[in-house]
Amino acid sequence: MGSNQFINEAWLASLDLHLTGQGYSYRTRWTYLAEAKRFLDYVAERHRPVREVTLQDISSYMRRELRRYCKRHGHAPRSEQDWRTVRTSPIHMLLRQAQGQWPPTPVLSMPLAAFHWGICREYASWLAGVHGLATGTISSRHEEARRFMAWLGERATQENITRLSAHTVDSYIQFRTTTLCRHARKALATELRSFLKYLHLTGYISHNLAASVLAPKLYNFENLPSALSDDEMRRVIRLTHEDHSAQGIRDYAIVMLLSTYGLRDSEVTHLRLEDIDWRHQTLRIRRTKVATESVLPLLVPVGEAILAYLRNARPHTTIRELFLRSVAPYRPLCNLYQLVRTRITEAGIVRKSKWGSHAFRHGRAIGLLRAGVPTKQIADVLGHRSVTSTNVYLRLATEDLRAVALEIPEDAP
Repeated sequence: MGSNQFINEAWLASLDLHLTGQGYSYRTRWTYLAEAKRFLDYVAERHRPVREVTLQDISSYMRRELRRYCKRHGHAPRSEQDWRTVRTSPIHMLLRQAQGQWPPTPVLSMPLAAFHWGICREYASWLAGVHGLATGTISSRHEEARRFMAWLGERATQENITRLSAHTVDSYIQFRTTTLCRHARKALATELRSFLKYLHLTGYISHNLAASVLAPKLYNFENLPSALSDDEMRRVIRLTHEDHSAQGIRDYAIVMLLSTYGLRDSEVTHLRLEDIDWRHQTLRIRRTKVATESVLPLLVPVGEAILAYLRNARPHTTIRELFLRSVAPYRPLCNLYQLVRTRITEAGIVRKSKWGSHAFRHGRAIGLLRAGVPTKQIADVLGHRSVTSTNVYLRLATEDLRAVALEIPEDAP
């Protein structure tokens, strides 16, 4: 066995160990290892060490594989993007094992690209260090800044960026908003104002152009939020409970948390194993939106649903987040929108608007209002800082409001 072959076998063994630890099935492991071996043979033929592989090496390999596919089948893949994803996923995983990071940090040879990249990186650090924004918010604003700088191109060199004008900003907004709804245009304006303010404060531009960014007016309470009725929530819970797959057991525990406590999406996805105190029957909730914590009683039905998930459906992993993907690679859930929407649709509920986890939250608030629970207590359960936020849900209790409506005198003008 040659030295290259010995090294390649070692990398394949390392990849197989990683796949096994992540819970991949035997079939998936076999497919990944076969693709990784083909790529290792390719770079070995060109005397390229795995630790020195670049994006160009992968591109040339994929071009060769595409030619082979077309020659073998007589046509191109039905979906070239899907075909590429299937073949590059194991290669990327292999290179993360070999190089520690993949894709590699881009080496910017063009001065303009390096200048733009530096500004956006500094902006992200400013958002985190000065404003302390959440990771998701920083990522969104950084991406918009990167997109804006790429659109500016040669108009934003180190020499002439100080001459950036409101007319140019207006042109960018017109370019970006052609396919955006009113709420998305509002979000765009907020992100762009933030970046323009940063450019002015740091001296990149001479005038503060943030005020020149106009946004559509959004009115408070212009639309009723989505809410599930008690009967609809019971239907979703029942049908989810009848799904005895690993995914169904997990989803049932999530639905029970949403319907019982009215938790936010992030409050469920951020739950960790240590947040459940089985001895004292309590549940610690991290209120990420308001940066506080709450301790709620762990009710028996919810506790039983979580326990069934831990015993029968949760993958064996060192990850501390409670709810994970049901298939490898096992990672914490990012959000619950698709999960909740699927379960609501399966229950035969016609969606009149967006049906995310807030549909349970709003429904729970209405139920507590109709049960005569004081608004302050509802605010505490939902994790609201102000009762004013809770009063929004009064708009949804339309039947209750009709019951207290004043009669209109017959002789009224």
